[in-house]
Amino acid sequence: MRKKIVAGNWKMNLNMVQGVSLVGAILKNLPDLNELKQVVLAPSFLNIGVTYQQIMNTPFLSIGAQNCHQEEFGAFTGEVSASMIKGAGASHVILGHSERREYFNETSSLLKKKVDAALAQELTVIFCCGEPLSIRDAATENDYVAQQIQEGLFHLEAAQMKHIVIAYEPIWAIGTGRTATAPQAQDMHHNIRNVIATKYGSELAGNTTILYGGSCKPSNAEELFACPDVDGGLIGGAALNAEDFVGIITAMMNSK
Repeated sequence: MRKKIVAGNWKMNLNMVQGVSLVGAILKNLPDLNELKQVVLAPSFLNIGVTYQQIMNTPFLSIGAQNCHQEEFGAFTGEVSASMIKGAGASHVILGHSERREYFNETSSLLKKKVDAALAQELTVIFCCGEPLSIRDAATENDYVAQQIQEGLFHLEAAQMKHIVIAYEPIWAIGTGRTATAPQAQDMHHNIRNVIATKYGSELAGNTTILYGGSCKPSNAEELFACPDVDGGLIGGAALNAEDFVGIITAMMNSK
């Protein structure tokens, strides 16, 4: 049975004091998690160590990084390797986020290397995919997202794919005034699961966690998480508010 996960991506927000305060507020009201319903916090690189110290004794609550470099070490000023983030306490890493693809020109060939680097350090990869507005309007979103997954992940062996979590980002519904409905999320998640099944079989696909990375908040989390192929969320803005984030986690805990 696949895991359900709520992951909070802080992006470039919160200094160390603010991050400690947020985590403290989350811990005060955090529901009891279990092996099938888990939470990942993804602070900035600078906050990983202190955040890990706060949550290290809370079962099924983990730390993720927002990115990593594709090389293990070297003369790459300003970069952070997978081994470094693992050493600071992270067990997960987000790769291929739409902002990384758009603002930092991360390509599928680069992401393949980053995926390999993360898996070599036994990190769980939260691999992001999703289509922009032009692709959605052209009704070619299924092929577009399938290609992202194929180019970024299909070089992996089945045993490696078991350490991949997919996060679908409907880029067309972020900051455009348009909203992705729960049925639209379900349709894409179902398509993603079918894409994985074509390469790795239905059993592995059925055990792959697929998160929704759109505008998820307490008011719509229950409806989204009720979709059969939506296994939780990769949360942005709402992850910076303890009450909202705990509300989303509670919706996950109440989902079947």
